[in-house]
Amino acid sequence: MPEILRAGLDRRQLLRGALASALPTLSPPVAAASGPLIVGGLPVTCNLTLPVACSARLASNKASGSSAFQFEYSKYNGWPEIKESLMTGRIQAAYMLAPLVMDLADKKIPVKIVSLGHRSGAVIMVRTDSPYKKFKDLSGKRIAIPSRFAVDFLFLRKMLAQEGMTPKDIQIIEMPPPDMPAALYAKAVDAYCTGEPFGASAQRAGYARPLRMTRDEWRNYICCVLTVREELIKESRPLVQDLVNHVQGAGNWLDLQAANREKAIQIAAGRKFFNQDPNILRFVMENPTDRVTYGDLRMIRAEFDDLMQLSIEAGTLKAPVAYEKYVDDSFVKAAKAAPIPI
Repeated sequence: MPEILRAGLDRRQLLRGALASALPTLSPPVAAASGPLIVGGLPVTCNLTLPVACSARLASNKASGSSAFQFEYSKYNGWPEIKESLMTGRIQAAYMLAPLVMDLADKKIPVKIVSLGHRSGAVIMVRTDSPYKKFKDLSGKRIAIPSRFAVDFLFLRKMLAQEGMTPKDIQIIEMPPPDMPAALYAKAVDAYCTGEPFGASAQRAGYARPLRMTRDEWRNYICCVLTVREELIKESRPLVQDLVNHVQGAGNWLDLQAANREKAIQIAAGRKFFNQDPNILRFVMENPTDRVTYGDLRMIRAEFDDLMQLSIEAGTLKAPVAYEKYVDDSFVKAAKAAPIPI
């Protein structure tokens, strides 16, 4: 899209992009026959159900002495890397951006969304000392987003529309979320729109404030969704069901009480998962407590249809994609929320 500038675009990135565009012609890999299922995710609180699910399954296995089902978290730093790993079959499952899955499925990459991972959790941050109060004030300014396929971008577009603006009225830069707080601090960007905890980290440090939050503007916002390759569904359906059960169980458990969120913070902050300051994760969980929510992980077709229409309007999708082409909701329909013994 001409109004989007890609930060730091170099020869290596161009070559990687060319490779990715050619990948759909490759033969799909075969799912791993043994060992734990590796599930990719980003160190963002929209993915928090994944560390909880992985930890709960491990605890259950240790308690029962069984290893029938195993899955492990694998940390990625950006959506392009997760996308490439899922496309090539280096991983069979991941938390992905919903519009990105629609696009991959439309390009005949055999992937399916099998569960939500969260609701809400995105913010638009500006410097504390900035004069910006409404989006009209951001006219001509530089705003960072994680990806043009991110629902954060759609959130930004919705807020611009409220002011009668379009993305052409601002400068949009694609940037990995971990780099955004430093870019705002250095005044390399005037604002950024992303998932937590990268808004909270700057807010807690005192140099940034939320201009808008999805909790206030888009209550049924969904972004990160559990996505698996179709051959995993065909070859290991019980494993996929168990993973969905644990994600659903993690969502219920996280929203049940504050003590559970504190346990999740301690788990996710560790090196095995997000490797982040627990105080920042705690800030997200408490300011306010519904900054991100996890208990309602229903797969609602109308919500995906809305996301698709917004993506078409944004130009990230060229045409509608059939719901059945990118979603398999049979696992959620059959889900029995797993206990979380952690």
